[in-house]
Amino acid sequence: MPKMKTHSGAKKRMRLTARKKVKRKQANTSHLMRNKSKKSKRKHVSSALVHTSEEKRMRALLGVN
Repeated sequence: MPKMKTHSGAKKRMRLTARKKVKRKQANTSHLMRNKSKKSKRKHVSSALVHTSEEKRMRALLGVN
């Protein structure tokens, strides 16, 4: 059976942490920033982990399983 290819879109948007959890960027940071509060803009600067219910699917896209 051939190797499973890594999903190119997922590869650009997510990476694995040292403990093999999937890390992603926060949404809502690209435009329309003048309508958002400073607090919400600051909150979205940091990265976040993919939710545990989605993690298995994302790891499959990254070809890590």
